[in-house]
Amino acid sequence: MNTHNLSAPGHLFLGSDIQTARALGARRFSSAAKAVRFAMEQAAPVSLRGAMLLVGEESLGPDQIRSLHRQMEKIGQARRSHQ
Repeated sequence: MNTHNLSAPGHLFLGSDIQTARALGARRFSSAAKAVRFAMEQAAPVSLRGAMLLVGEESLGPDQIRSLHRQMEKIGQARRSHQ
């Protein structure tokens, strides 16, 4: 996913593993950018282990979420994470 797709709504699953994340259900965000910022800047670090971000037909895992956040930092759309 490129940073230009971050305005689309996103569903963020968080948990210590993917099974826990799915069982807890998704948090809905008005934009994928908000979901990425929440995951990296506010959520407990352990919850990123099972993280999954759904944006349209695309599914992103923990490493992809981290990568997007780094890209967002570079263009000034995110602050440094606690991860």
